[in-house]
Amino acid sequence: MKLSAIRPALLAAVALIAATVSAQTLKPNQTLGYGAGQILRFTYTQNFDCIDQPGDDLNYNGIIAANDPGEMQTPICQAGINPSINPPGQVGNPEVTTEPLFVLVPLFSVNNDQNPNDAISCNNVVSGTLCGPALGAEMISLFGALPEAFKATPLVYTQCPEPGSAPGTCTMHASRLDLGPVLADLGYTGPPTANVFVPTPNHSHVLINTDINLKPIWWQVIPVLVTSPSDWPSKDGSSGITSQEALQAAKAAGDAILAPSNFFLFFSSYSTGGHSMAGMN
Repeated sequence: MKLSAIRPALLAAVALIAATVSAQTLKPNQTLGYGAGQILRFTYTQNFDCIDQPGDDLNYNGIIAANDPGEMQTPICQAGINPSINPPGQVGNPEVTTEPLFVLVPLFSVNNDQNPNDAISCNNVVSGTLCGPALGAEMISLFGALPEAFKATPLVYTQCPEPGSAPGTCTMHASRLDLGPVLADLGYTGPPTANVFVPTPNHSHVLINTDINLKPIWWQVIPVLVTSPSDWPSKDGSSGITSQEALQAAKAAGDAILAPSNFFLFFSSYSTGGHSMAGMN
């Protein structure tokens, strides 16, 4: 083969490698994401927001938020509820008014983990959060094994926590979530009577194809409970849920359960050019 024929393919491969390396170099306020089969970089420019409306009772004490100053002192970020307003104040269903950030949560165990001590520890966890062996025992009781989402050292790659950060954390995110509403919706528990706070699970991110390059905006977090390891995205994005189409296919197969939330993040998205390597020579 002539050198002139090899050169374009070689340059393309070098560009791909450079883009992949660039995608992995993150500032403290950045994480990675996926979209349209590409690796994305998110830059967070302010803190999260978890909407608590005047008529809500997110701490289940029988007092609406408007009359409960104590409810305002701790962010209550819940999966399984949907507010009627977004952080900029636009009224309406955020699933219509606000761009979605699909947060992939690995709700499966690669090794059928039955050891509660493998769960995210209580180090630096907010008081009142289920953690350590108690978290592990609860997750095993609910799901039959400790999901990778709540392991201190998951057996799958996740984009959060970002490199160098502690389990149960992610830059500019809430440090814990209330699973009470979503557990009730899925039939694991009865109607919630108290918050079920757990550390922020290990997770990855997916945007719809048209949103991969956007300036900083508010995004609604849509938790996606992924139940099949075969759908979990690989680090290089060559397999798993890395696009809108792949997410829809997993949902149709019953392997991805979507839930709304009152949790919003503020960031920009930029495509690094790191396309999936699947099928490339």
